Amino acid sequence: MATIPEKNSSLSDEHLVAKYKKSGDLQVLGSLYKDYMPLVYGVCLKYFKEPELSKDAVMQIFEQLIEKLKNHEVKNFKSWLYVLSRNFCLMELRKSKKMNIVNIDDNFVESAPLLHHDDNDTKEAQLVLMEKCIETLTEEQKWSVKLFYLQQKCYTQVADVTGYDLKKVKSYIQNGKRNLKICIEKNGE
Repeated sequence: MATIPEKNSSLSDEHLVAKYKKSGDLQVLGSLYKDYMPLVYGVCLKYFKEPELSKDAVMQIFEQLIEKLKNHEVKNFKSWLYVLSRNFCLMELRKSKKMNIVNIDDNFVESAPLLHHDDNDTKEAQLVLMEKCIETLTEEQKWSVKLFYLQQKCYTQVADVTGYDLKKVKSYIQNGKRNLKICIEKNGE
């Protein structure tokens, strides 16, 4: 297994980024990333509050970095890496909350998971009802809600995919969520 070479203090972050983009050499990227691993770990620990999960995230962020750094113009690596790390953590937290859209309460889509394993029939019925209610939404609301909650796109990504104005996207998601809740409460048992 190759070891990560020590970062040469005479080589700036910008130089190492340029060298990695040109060569694709993972040792160059590893040398650059090594100095920032404590920063990335700190960001992850702040969001996840679990050391082991945070350590795993540090490695996952490095894996993302391999491709993302090739495709982005980076002026200040440290700041860019901080934002990348924060966004990674937020998306992971969002994913962990995402899959229980079936439990209806004031937080509707972001609600906590069902607690009992014998609720499978109830969960299935709620999913079927959810699918039916999604079909009752306007086309704009349906698209926006599906992209935002089910595909975990952010507002700007939903706007990019649909071509809708960003303010309209926010409105479609908010109104769609409210309409889904009304539909489910009206048609639920």
